[in-house]
Amino acid sequence: MDWMAWTWPTAIFFMVIASLLIVFTFLAIRFPERPRMGVLRIETTRGDRLFITLLGSAFINLAWLGLVGPDTQPYALIVCLVYAAAVFRWV
Repeated sequence: MDWMAWTWPTAIFFMVIASLLIVFTFLAIRFPERPRMGVLRIETTRGDRLFITLLGSAFINLAWLGLVGPDTQPYALIVCLVYAAAVFRWV
């Protein structure tokens, strides 16, 4: 398959996403939760907040690439981690 560049960073990215889905599925089965109301005024569960975090992190990384450039892309990870903490705390 010459159309896809499967590199170690790409593989690690997909392994992390798969691991998150497995862990969150286990948590949902082992420790069921009631949806809670956050600052968005919608009921969310752990899985909803994970989805919001992944979607927002994708936009943060795309904006970082467009505005700052690829040289400092690892710093976008720090921004994404702060964003994830905020989503899981307040959304």
